[in-house]
Amino acid sequence: MKERLSRIAAFAHRCMLELVRDPLSYIFALGFPLVMLTVMTILNGSIPPEAGMTVFRIDSLGPAVYIFGLSFIMLFTALLLSKDRAEAFLIRLYISPMRRMDFLLGYTLPTLVLALAQGIITMAASMVIGGLTDVPLAPIGALLTILVSLPAMALFIGSGLLFGALFSDKAAPPLSSIVISVSSFLGGMWMDLENMSGAIVKICGALPFWHAVKAGRMALAMDFNGIWENLAVVTVWAVAVYVLAALAFRKKL
Repeated sequence: MKERLSRIAAFAHRCMLELVRDPLSYIFALGFPLVMLTVMTILNGSIPPEAGMTVFRIDSLGPAVYIFGLSFIMLFTALLLSKDRAEAFLIRLYISPMRRMDFLLGYTLPTLVLALAQGIITMAASMVIGGLTDVPLAPIGALLTILVSLPAMALFIGSGLLFGALFSDKAAPPLSSIVISVSSFLGGMWMDLENMSGAIVKICGALPFWHAVKAGRMALAMDFNGIWENLAVVTVWAVAVYVLAALAFRKKL
């Protein structure tokens, strides 16, 4: 067991090095959320108070930008795995005693670290912006936002593993981009779905993205009334995606 854990750790370390060597990891996973927070906050300042729009206020915006940023983790995961498949890197590793589940964990751990780092940076920046815009955010609420986003992290990382295992390095990134767009449009990040009705709300309610955003906003406000229902939806989707990713590993790798 100890030797197996050492092999997983060594493979995860290799994957982490691949991620940190890619400048896109810093641009999209860490830098882009900061740019979005700044731009959206400036946009919010131009909205008159009588409009009653709070979706761009930092207490709503911070968790939304974090969940949106996690979708880029999916892109990096899919790209890393699909490239390894294209270069036959994984095939060469099959002579080692590592199991397919070991590879799955080896890809998951470094991307999870990147997702946590993204959360720390995003929520720290949100607290600074909150102080500058007279919308103070409690540190415990910011920490809880990161913790309740763990199912969303698993969802996006698992989706990246699924796309990377099934598709080539040419097809996996575009498919990931589609999910990024869907999560943006149907996640209630940039529109107030709470005051909307109709088919669009039902569709959003069936998908996990809106629930992930709502759970983050509730955690930041330390309002736990209904948060578990939202987390349950995201968790079910995350488990389903990871099961599919594990099956794809068994079949394709």
